[in-house]
Amino acid sequence: MVSEIKLVIFDCDGVLLDSECMSMQLWQTVLQEVGITLSKAYFVANFLGKSMQHVEQQVSKDFGLVLTPDMIADYHRRLEQNFTRDLCATPGIKAILESIAVPYCLATSSSKERTTHALSCTGLSHYFIEKQFTRSMVNRGKPAPDLFLLAAKTMGVAPQNCLVIEDSQAGIEAAKAANMQVAHYIGGSHLDVSNNTDLIVIRHWRSFSAQFPNLITL
Repeated sequence: MVSEIKLVIFDCDGVLLDSECMSMQLWQTVLQEVGITLSKAYFVANFLGKSMQHVEQQVSKDFGLVLTPDMIADYHRRLEQNFTRDLCATPGIKAILESIAVPYCLATSSSKERTTHALSCTGLSHYFIEKQFTRSMVNRGKPAPDLFLLAAKTMGVAPQNCLVIEDSQAGIEAAKAANMQVAHYIGGSHLDVSNNTDLIVIRHWRSFSAQFPNLITL
């Protein structure tokens, strides 16, 4: 039996913000500068939904490259510039945030600084005042359930009464490990299919009210 949903937990990059293609393209550029070709499939499998610490470890393991502090700082600087110039919210998300009938928050593998800047660039900051949970707040990032469990505890809702909306496999695994309900959002420009046949798939925010009618105030 499906429990009543009393809290919606949004992932940020790739769900609220159409940012993952921008991140991928910049990683492709940065790594190409040192002779490494990064495919979209590799990015989705190994970077999507993961923290910078995980990315550092993955690049070292698979390519033998140590990402130096200067390289990481340069990546963040360039990404911030790209966000300021080009970042958009995912189509239709503002209407959902305006009409959602239950409490909500965001839980992201990104840093607080990156999240704050990205929300500001897209006009979403005011929707998430005191409702942001970022990677630095827990010891283990996704796919561990820690971040989602912290969000639920802080918001005062039992895990089984939470709906997590995620784009990444790491996030989906984290939500399941937290004993939460989960939907797969594939409306960002980096995804077009879902292999999660056991989940509700949100292809566009236009379909959200039909898929979750009890969560929307008409």
